[in-house]
Amino acid sequence: MSAGCPVSVLVIGAGFGGIGVAIELRRHGFGDITILEKAPDLGGVWRENTYPGAACDVPSPLYSYSFEQKPDWPQRYSGQAAIHAYLRGVTERHGLLDRIEFDVEVTDAVFDEESGRWTVHSADGDTRVADVLISAVGQLSRPQLPDIPGIGSFTGSAFHSALWDHGVDLTGKRVACIGTGASAIQYVPAIQPQVAQLTLFQRTPAWVLPKFDTDYSPIQHKLFAKIPGMLLLERLGWWLTAEISSLGLVELPIISRLVSRMAARNLTKNVDDPELRAKLTPDYPIACKRTLFSSDYYPALTRPNVEVTTAAVTEITAQGVRTGDGTLHEADVIIYGTGFKGTEFLWPMRIRGRGGRELADTWADGAHAYYGITVPEFPNLFMVYGPNTNLGVGSIIYMIESQSRYIRQAVQLLDATPGHTLEVRAETERAFNDELQKRLDRTPWNFCSSWYRNAAGKITNNWPGTVTRYRRRVRTLDPDDYTLTPAA
Repeated sequence: MSAGCPVSVLVIGAGFGGIGVAIELRRHGFGDITILEKAPDLGGVWRENTYPGAACDVPSPLYSYSFEQKPDWPQRYSGQAAIHAYLRGVTERHGLLDRIEFDVEVTDAVFDEESGRWTVHSADGDTRVADVLISAVGQLSRPQLPDIPGIGSFTGSAFHSALWDHGVDLTGKRVACIGTGASAIQYVPAIQPQVAQLTLFQRTPAWVLPKFDTDYSPIQHKLFAKIPGMLLLERLGWWLTAEISSLGLVELPIISRLVSRMAARNLTKNVDDPELRAKLTPDYPIACKRTLFSSDYYPALTRPNVEVTTAAVTEITAQGVRTGDGTLHEADVIIYGTGFKGTEFLWPMRIRGRGGRELADTWADGAHAYYGITVPEFPNLFMVYGPNTNLGVGSIIYMIESQSRYIRQAVQLLDATPGHTLEVRAETERAFNDELQKRLDRTPWNFCSSWYRNAAGKITNNWPGTVTRYRRRVRTLDPDDYTLTPAA
């Protein structure tokens, strides 16, 4: 940044994170902001995931920006279309649509020590330069297909749930669903009534809690809109529920035991068949993997046209799915509900910092960052929803707002010291990460494999505590944690 010039900012990603940090900066006077979005529309996961039944498992009054409360959510747990429309409306109201460059996929970014600026290259061959680079690409943006022999040999229709092929009519079809995660638990009940046969291939059962969903009535909409504090009270109630539940991760294990009993009762209540119930009973502590919410998943699995198989999938053939017991499950359609590449973070973007150092090399043993926001040797680079900021319980938007405020303070510091770059001290980031890993060692996430952990078993995704704890610690940026360096 040159003396006397306003700070310029490039944001990568136009989902909740990118829009949220851009709004925070705009509200505090920073106008030179450009958002780069690889898709033709904004929305992130809420643009991409259009599978039947797609919805949030956090109540909408909590899964929304604190400064943009919506009194007329259609449901407590609103669906994909409503959430996508909400984010678009927020973006329009804050005048950010014209700040987004669509169909721009960032391939690499290089920090120039002489100018103290970032040069960003995109797949279309263009180059952009800015003082500050903010990654808001999320943790769940790249679908993951399983490594199964013959996966390309199937002659029917096949697709990942995040790339749902709406041109395929499932009516009367034999459908093989591989995976039983957060997406499958929503689309399986949605498609079960229309298919002839649904075979669900389950590697590991999930803990499933009932989803206390409801349609908000016109009267409730009026109350939320007209009576001060009513919508805030609804939001506060769900926020407190999440915070108390989060204490079960480390501080109060009794909470986890109570929640696991609720989940066990949910299974017993909905599944009478002892053989099926045994298949659906987890053998690991609750919260080790993502706890799921649904009131129609278990009932769907008890229908006559549904089969749950726990035999390992060994091969995809032209006709269907073969399992370890030798059975070929013939299918017309295969749906992969196999999640995302959650531990790869900014990959495949190539990020090079001070001295040409590659972020991929810095993260060779697992991604890490100071409060998930910034990394030593990468000046003026910040992340929204970075390493160890995902939540086992609660609303990620609350975390995004906390990070956005912290990043805004960093940009204000740069604005107050023209011609300098800002970089977190290595010893500060290291001390933080050492403390974080000790706390992570006490969580249930260590007792099973999940997308929360990388190939080496390191937990790189989750924050081990309440959102209150996180917000308190990032409320104020401490300049002593950073080095301000004059550009060459």
